[in-house]
Amino acid sequence: MNYKNLIVIAFRALINNKMRAFLTMLGIIIGVASVIAMLAIGAGSKQSIHEEIGQMGSNMIMIQPGNGRFGGVRQSASSMQTLKMTDYESLVRETNYLSKITPSVTSSGQAIKGSNNSPTTIYGVNEQYIDIRGYSVGRGSMFTNQDIRKAAKVCIVGQTVVDNLFPAGEDPLGKTIRFGKIPLKIVGILEAKGYNSMGMDQDDMILAPYTTVQKRILAITYLQGITAAALSEEYTDQAIEEITEILQRNHGIKIGQENDFNVRSQQEMMETMSSVMDMMTILLGCIAGISLVVGGIGIMNIMYVSVTERTREIGLRMSIGAMGRHILMQFLIEAVIISITGGLIGVLAGVGASGLIKLIAGWPVSIQAYSIVLSFVVCTVTGIFFGWYPAKKASELNPIDAIRYE
Repeated sequence: MNYKNLIVIAFRALINNKMRAFLTMLGIIIGVASVIAMLAIGAGSKQSIHEEIGQMGSNMIMIQPGNGRFGGVRQSASSMQTLKMTDYESLVRETNYLSKITPSVTSSGQAIKGSNNSPTTIYGVNEQYIDIRGYSVGRGSMFTNQDIRKAAKVCIVGQTVVDNLFPAGEDPLGKTIRFGKIPLKIVGILEAKGYNSMGMDQDDMILAPYTTVQKRILAITYLQGITAAALSEEYTDQAIEEITEILQRNHGIKIGQENDFNVRSQQEMMETMSSVMDMMTILLGCIAGISLVVGGIGIMNIMYVSVTERTREIGLRMSIGAMGRHILMQFLIEAVIISITGGLIGVLAGVGASGLIKLIAGWPVSIQAYSIVLSFVVCTVTGIFFGWYPAKKASELNPIDAIRYE
């Protein structure tokens, strides 16, 4: 008996029990579809977060005050005043790996225009900030160096602020709003960016000269942070080393002492988010993979039933010369056919489900080629693994006992 005949016999047996074969495949179909869909969601989420971070500037570097001690008591970073204008000026003069740099001070408060108001955040920066963060001025213009030197009462607003303060559609350019008690003239409107993948509204912001926010709103002389951009992404590590050396020298920090500042890059954030999303993707894949195990158990169960039902047939085949290995291969081929056919249908179902998730739920999905290949491999292994034992039992039947079986 050759393998071609074995395959024909296996197909014929499955066709004679169409409904049972389909129900057996159903576990594999659901398992494969679940694995592909879950991995697509995980990969899509990871890709979306990478794109969001990339839009913020993949070469961006953030310098913040670090934890420190004052009077023997450890202070939180938010209460530290370790970053000064002299630090910013030193970085501007001495760094070789930075293309842009801006001081940063922020304040939360109420933006007011007539009877309309909106809670928002004002960022005190220089004109290079929008290039570092990937923003652009859609209408109007950015404030100038002269505005920074004079601590001018001017600002750039995001689209959310415009919508909240000018609900009737009035042109905001040239109009004056108040942030707290400070009047600010709108000289530009940022291009809308919408919400990012972490649910933050990127248009709910006001940009103003850092000197204006320092002197007129916060009444401080120190900086809350410094934001910079490396020449390119590959120079980020060199830029961080350079920044660290300059600030350690400025702050008189000796070797072995704790820094009173923190330097972080977007790459670190991207790597952290990638590791988190990888773990989530693996978790989703494992949960979906349980369906494949359940489907494999279903194959074993049905193959046992099939062996029992066809005991006399097995006896007749063996009595006319069929060897044990032929019976083994016949039932094993049936199990593999069920697995592979279920896998094919499952792939189509998984791709379709991923598309529906993206269309209906709006979630980012990215179907990975490896998930399809992995599904086929797992399907084949599942068919062989769970079909082997019933097939082995069938091949070991005594022909005489099998023929007499009722």
